[in-house]
Amino acid sequence: MTRSGARSRPAHAGPGRQRSAAGPPPGGPDAAAPSGAVAGGDPVSTAWTDYLAAARQLDGVRRDAATAAGEQARSVQAAREELTAVRTRLAAQETRLRERGVPPISLVPTPPELTEAARSMAGGPAAVLSALRGARGRADAADAALAARGLPRLAAWPARPRNLLLYAPLALLVPLIQVALFVATGPGAASVAALLCGLPMPAVAFAAGWLGVGRLFPAGEGGRVDRTARLGALVCLVPAVLVSAGLLLAMLAG
Repeated sequence: MTRSGARSRPAHAGPGRQRSAAGPPPGGPDAAAPSGAVAGGDPVSTAWTDYLAAARQLDGVRRDAATAAGEQARSVQAAREELTAVRTRLAAQETRLRERGVPPISLVPTPPELTEAARSMAGGPAAVLSALRGARGRADAADAALAARGLPRLAAWPARPRNLLLYAPLALLVPLIQVALFVATGPGAASVAALLCGLPMPAVAFAAGWLGVGRLFPAGEGGRVDRTARLGALVCLVPAVLVSAGLLLAMLAG
C-alpha cells in the first residue's frame, strides 16, 4: 500500500513540474500582453497626446484659413469701392475731354493696354486693388493737368519758381505806381498819399497771390496746394519796404 501510494504521487505531480520547468511560453513575455499595448508606454496616453497634437494643428489651419478669408473679403470690398470711384472719375474726365475736342477713339483703350491691365490683375483681389489704386493715381494726375486751365507746362514746374510768377508781379505793381507818381508830381501831397496808401498793399498782394496759386495750379500729394507762403510773403514785402523807404528819404531830402 505504501509503495503503491508513493509511486502514484510522482505520477500526479509530474505534469506540474514539467510546466514550471518549461519556462515562459514561446514568443517571450510580450506574447501574453494585450494586442493594443505598446512596449514602454500607456496606449491610452499616447493616443490622447496624438489627438491633442492633431487638434492643435487643425485649429491653426482653421485660424489661418479664417484670416486669409477675412483679408480677401476686405480686399474685395475695397476693390469694389475703388472701382466705383475710378469709374466716376473717368466718366467725368471723358466728358471734359470730349468738350475740349478730343476724338472719342482716343479715349478707348487699345488691345495691348487691355492685355497689360488684365495681366496686372491676375493675382487676385489684392492685385486688383493695387491696379485700381494705380489707376486712381493716374486719374488724379489727369485731373491736375485739366485743372491747370491752360497752364500745363507751368503746373509741372517746381513750386517756388512757379509761384514766383504770381507773387512777383503783384508785389511790384503798387511800388511801381508809387515811383511813377513821385516822378510825375514830385515830393508833394499826392506822393505822400500814395506812400500812405501803399503801406498795406504787401498784405493785399500776398492774399491775391495766395488765391491765384490755389486757383491756377493743381494740388499736390495729400490734396494740398504748395503755395510757398514764406516765399510769397517775403517777395511781397521786400519791394514795398525798399520803395517806401526810398520815397520817404527822397521826400525828406526835397
